[in-house]
Amino acid sequence: KDRVFNTPLCEQGIVGFGIGIAVTGATAIAEIQFADYIFPAFDQIVNEAAKYRYRSGDLFNCGSLTIRSPWGCVGHGALYHSQSPEAFFAHCPGIKVVVPRSPFQAKGLLLSCIEDKNPCIFFEPKILYRAAVILCLFSSFFQVHVIREVATMAQEKLGVSCEVIDLRTIIPWDVDTVCKTVTCQAPLSMGFSRREYWKCFLQAFSSHVRHCFLSNSQCSKLWLNRGR
Repeated sequence: KDRVFNTPLCEQGIVGFGIGIAVTGATAIAEIQFADYIFPAFDQIVNEAAKYRYRSGDLFNCGSLTIRSPWGCVGHGALYHSQSPEAFFAHCPGIKVVVPRSPFQAKGLLLSCIEDKNPCIFFEPKILYRAAVILCLFSSFFQVHVIREVATMAQEKLGVSCEVIDLRTIIPWDVDTVCKTVTCQAPLSMGFSRREYWKCFLQAFSSHVRHCFLSNSQCSKLWLNRGR
């Protein structure tokens, strides 16, 4: 409650409060619920936040301020939930304007904005709330070229994002990379190191999910008895 809290829906007040906190040296993240409603805070952003360092001769600044706001059209937002106002701020010296294109970029760029020593406006496209990496493809040898083509087709025709991992070596193989990916994905290999993939898969998920699948010992027994 001391760090994350709601405010009245007063955009100029939200940004002004964020500026004040940032000036004290604290990290401030001010959220405007939709970018369409950022205009009441326009004066606070372009005349206060953007010019604070210049006006004080670099004695004071609000560089630890990040203004975060959902942005853009998703097809059903109508007038006040579909606007893209980044151009209004792009011509103002003293602030940085960021619009990511993917969930992966959104995470990294938001963290970069928070750590940046300049006030930043982070517009997150609402369409990204529907986007996710849901497939992971493992391969080696010449098949890598094939799965790359498959990944491209899935993205272009289905809007499905795929992660492609080229193992490159069979012994030793990159266990750390594979298991790190399996933390969020559930790959099933029908080729080399099938048992190792399953171990990563089973170890990566929480216990209540893992109970839905075979245990490591059961999987090993099936593997050892596969030819019988």
